[in-house]
Amino acid sequence: MTLEPLRSAPPAVLLHLATVVPAFIVGTWLLFVSRKGSRWHRLLGRLYLSLMATTALAAIFIRAFSAWSVGVGPFRFGLLHLFVLLTAWSVFTTLRAVRRGDIAAHRGSMIGLYVGGLGIAGLLAFLPGRIMYRMFFG
Repeated sequence: MTLEPLRSAPPAVLLHLATVVPAFIVGTWLLFVSRKGSRWHRLLGRLYLSLMATTALAAIFIRAFSAWSVGVGPFRFGLLHLFVLLTAWSVFTTLRAVRRGDIAAHRGSMIGLYVGGLGIAGLLAFLPGRIMYRMFFG
């Protein structure tokens, strides 16, 4: 493993990584360990949603360089940017469900956010040529 690819990474990539790693740790604890509805679950749930929202916001500023990317002004979006929309929608639906007391909807949106926003998007970050791939596999 080498941290060399991070030395030349843009600030948006560094912010994205700095928020997604703790979000993964907190999200894993919330989903698999915490007592649902406890004070700690609610407190760390707020932290988790804040981290995920910041992660998504940072991702908007990460330029895509694939053949399937599209430019909009100074931005360049690729297929992975669809996860920004998934994250934003999941954060919104989670907050709405909690405020309404709809635990089933809350659970569903949180599982979707974890699996899609962290699991699937996280695995795609390890595709050849991407920074995470270069960090772990050279």
